[in-house]
Amino acid sequence: MTEQYVLDLQEIDGAGVEAVGGKGAHLGGLSRIEGIDVPDGFCVTTDAFRLIMARTPSVDDLLDRLARLDPDDREGTRVLSAEIRQTVEETAVPEDLASAITRALARHGDRAAYAVRSSATAEDLPTASFAGQQDTYLNVVGPAEILRHVSRCWASLFTERAVTYRRRNGIDHRTVHMAVVVQRMVFPHASGILFTADPVTGDRRTTTVDAGFGLGEALVSGLVNPDVFMVRDGEVVTRTIAAKQRAVRALPTGGTREVEIDPRQQELPALTDEQVVRLVRAGRRIEAHFGRPQDIEWCLADDGFRIVQSRPITTLFPVPERDDQEKHVYVSVGHQQMMTDAMKPLGLSMWRATAMVPMHEAGGRLFVDVTGRLASPASRAGLLDLLGKGDPLVRDALETVLDRDDFVPSLPDPDPDLAPEPDRPPGDGAPAPIRTDPAVVTELIGRSRASVAALERDIRTKTGPELFDFLTEAFEEHKRVLGDPLSMQAIMAGMEATWWLNDKLWEWLGEKNAADTLTLSAPDNITSEMGLALLDVADVIRPWPEVVAFLQDVRDAQDAQDAQDAQGVRGVRGEGFLDGLAQLAGGPEARDAVEAYLDRYGMRCVGEIDITRPRWRERPDTLVPLILDNVRNFGPGAAERRFEQGRQKAREKERDVLSRLRALPDGDRKAEETERMIDRVRTFIGYREYPKYGIVSRYFVYKRALLAEAGRLVRAGVIAEQEDVFYLTFQEFRDAASSHRVDDRIVRRRKEEFRSYRALTPPRVLTSDGEALSGAYRRDDVPAGALAGLPVSAGTVEGRARVVLDVSEADLGPGDILVTSFTDPSWSPLFVGIAGLVTEVGGLMTHGAVIAREYGLPAVVGVERATRLIRDGQRIRVHGTDGYVEILS
Repeated sequence: MTEQYVLDLQEIDGAGVEAVGGKGAHLGGLSRIEGIDVPDGFCVTTDAFRLIMARTPSVDDLLDRLARLDPDDREGTRVLSAEIRQTVEETAVPEDLASAITRALARHGDRAAYAVRSSATAEDLPTASFAGQQDTYLNVVGPAEILRHVSRCWASLFTERAVTYRRRNGIDHRTVHMAVVVQRMVFPHASGILFTADPVTGDRRTTTVDAGFGLGEALVSGLVNPDVFMVRDGEVVTRTIAAKQRAVRALPTGGTREVEIDPRQQELPALTDEQVVRLVRAGRRIEAHFGRPQDIEWCLADDGFRIVQSRPITTLFPVPERDDQEKHVYVSVGHQQMMTDAMKPLGLSMWRATAMVPMHEAGGRLFVDVTGRLASPASRAGLLDLLGKGDPLVRDALETVLDRDDFVPSLPDPDPDLAPEPDRPPGDGAPAPIRTDPAVVTELIGRSRASVAALERDIRTKTGPELFDFLTEAFEEHKRVLGDPLSMQAIMAGMEATWWLNDKLWEWLGEKNAADTLTLSAPDNITSEMGLALLDVADVIRPWPEVVAFLQDVRDAQDAQDAQDAQGVRGVRGEGFLDGLAQLAGGPEARDAVEAYLDRYGMRCVGEIDITRPRWRERPDTLVPLILDNVRNFGPGAAERRFEQGRQKAREKERDVLSRLRALPDGDRKAEETERMIDRVRTFIGYREYPKYGIVSRYFVYKRALLAEAGRLVRAGVIAEQEDVFYLTFQEFRDAASSHRVDDRIVRRRKEEFRSYRALTPPRVLTSDGEALSGAYRRDDVPAGALAGLPVSAGTVEGRARVVLDVSEADLGPGDILVTSFTDPSWSPLFVGIAGLVTEVGGLMTHGAVIAREYGLPAVVGVERATRLIRDGQRIRVHGTDGYVEILS
């Protein structure tokens, strides 16, 4: 194939990002939109860049050295990237390439002024903007200067910030190439940026225009504050006119300079309202062409708008797709499940297939549509009450939407004889009463175990299309078990008893969150038992120094692999470490203890609602750091002691509460009611964790069968590796098992989308207009400077903050306070060794809160941006009774 070094912008039609980079591809698209004025120019393609790189073989060695650097070695990155840039800039441009560029200049005017802009292949993409990573040069005049600045653009692929950005995003430097856009310079009266969706709130109906005098570099560099116009439904709804004291202007001989603006002009608007509305109409045409909200650079010259760039706004959270034009309000499922990470397509589709209510996908997360429940006054109150008890921020976000009278219409209450709203959130509606009897919990656990055993037995012989037919039926059994009325009654009985105790004991005794102590070491809590059971595993290992040393080597190997993973180098994890124990003194005993633990809990993992996440049974080395921490921080018999201590504290609290109640007016009745509720909460609150255990147990059975099927597709040459099926939906996987065909392009695209979704922060509430709401605490009882949250486990503790984003990287000592984004049941083994808990996500009855109460840990959840506002190692004080965190040092 013959290399093509130069393409005019109007010729960029079939040429994709790989040929002309993100900026070039977008400019080519812009130039074909009717009514959009794009300055003339051309693109020096990536073929030219590859030619230059081929002539500088020393760059290969420098890139190898860069790949070997520690990701945190900022000085090494700075030195090597500077050396690469210098090498590229000093490479002579070959004559045939220089001739192609000068011929293009002659066509467009070789005496004219140009903007020379970098256009990398990993830039201005739907999934990553890479904004500001490479260089742009304005008002470049003359062929020699154009060639020099093209070389500088090539070299800017290796600026320190660009290299660091790629390393952090796991992008191989060799896979990114540089094109260069050379475009006729515009000398504008005003310029700026148009966002076709509000970049702060995400609202797709609101456009924002930033405007200033002169060239846009004054705004980009922060030299001046812009005028800001907000437009909704074709009308300017707000405007803020800034005092613009300086501007950037082009020099006649080339280059730019800052100039003072006439004081009489400084506070005049850069645009009229009519011009703003006209610009927004153009922006909407551009948005429609590219199919997503755009960040558009514009210039105003001779009363006409010139568009010099358009890129996707990659920071917006996507909106669920619907087949109507009605307003919708969505609540995040991840915030209820304590797993707000992005999920892969198979995980999303499996959770939707086994969920009790319809769910909608956006940004790799799931949402429930609550519009119908909000529209009815009767169901609205119940929904807000239920969600508010779990997470006050969700309630606040919903109330923010409801305060806008035009968004959610108020509808008549539904006829009770009609079918319920299909998108009803789980737990809505009051189940019938249930007797306080431990035999109920025993029966429910027995039912769940029998159902999982039957699933394991019946799935063994199923393969191919027969497997998927079987799974479709199994999903119905899954939902039947999950929706068992007796199970729902038991869950609600424990939660309602908790609320009753907290409300009444606050009313009668002035004591906050008394149920936190009364529920310590409650029976039948599978999640808290899981943490204590790992202490028992440590008891088996602790007496054997050779085993402990071996496990430390496994942990060191993990750390080394984690460093390679951060640089995109895949390796084999330590799945086989259990086999290595056999030859050590005490090794067989240690192996048996770990195996027994995995038999009971091996289906668990971080983010376990996503079936594609590796389970502990699949990667047992994940448990090694937790086991070693338990060996180091605890003595023999710690599990039994902790459980008994909790039970004794609960009994003492019960005696204290009942004694104080009996001393009150009508005290005998109050004490009798309270005693019944204490019995009720201790009977049922532990079961709250079991249904999730049952779900995850079934998921692991599904996963093993599906991975076996994926293995057959690998052996048949249908897919490259088993985990490719994680990027297919369940139905697509089913089709592949029948047809033995998979479109590789879908898998590649889904992998890229998943990478981009991981960088997004999902909102608690999302509207169909794209507005992302996370809610706010409306409180006046939080000290100045403290971080507000939801109190979920009583007590106050002071200690060292350990900010942990990955459970496998936790290094916790006695008295440490765990600060993290969220915890699901897999984090429970960490709870036995900490003094307190702070999370960004959570509610009163989410798993982390339940286990914190079980272990008597002061805990505050729902602390917005806790992992960024609290630094690792700082001393903090957690007020688990009042719901705030103080940063002490």
